[in-house]
Amino acid sequence: MNAAYRFPEARILVFAKAPLIGRVKTRLISAVGAMRAMRLYRLMLASVLQRLADARIAPIEIHAAPDARHPWLRRLAGRVGASLAPQVEGDLGRRMAWAARHAHRDADMVLLIGADGVWLCPQELSSAFSRLQAGATAILGPADDGGYVLLGLRRGFDARVFQGLPWGGPRVAAITRARLRLAGVAWGELSSRPDLDTPRDLRRWLRARRLGGSHLQNTCI
Repeated sequence: MNAAYRFPEARILVFAKAPLIGRVKTRLISAVGAMRAMRLYRLMLASVLQRLADARIAPIEIHAAPDARHPWLRRLAGRVGASLAPQVEGDLGRRMAWAARHAHRDADMVLLIGADGVWLCPQELSSAFSRLQAGATAILGPADDGGYVLLGLRRGFDARVFQGLPWGGPRVAAITRARLRLAGVAWGELSSRPDLDTPRDLRRWLRARRLGGSHLQNTCI
């Protein structure tokens, strides 16, 4: 089955949450309400995973919080052919490090993304894997808000670079770059992409969806 993937010895790790009302897309709740925020989260995550599944770039692993037992997540994983595992306890850096180490037991390279990766297109993920394959140790996909929407790691990368970062703040990407530079790590970057946390972000994404899936995939807005 892996032979059908462009990078069969790689993994795409999608960080997800169980779609619980009031627990997902919390920054949108004041604008759209908790129920619609939950439904939008489902739509976003399903959209990201379906696009990855259709592109056949690499096997997909969904790392779910607080656990991997939510029925909707299990159905979605089955539909897109992804494996499903729980996230460990701790901050985002610790959870990413654990997921990467676990995946690296079977994979030479990993890409970590989240449900907010709705603006990433398959060409960018393939490019990230190609650059890791060519010698980059890490790949950053920065977000417009100062964080990042994608992180690529080659096997052997020291994930302590990501310990103690101010996750959710506007300087995450800048601090990460400084640490990579200090550690002498060869890394690459993708073009910056929007996050999807504000009503403005949401309107832009929904407007793009109305133009059709091919618009999102081919133009990589």
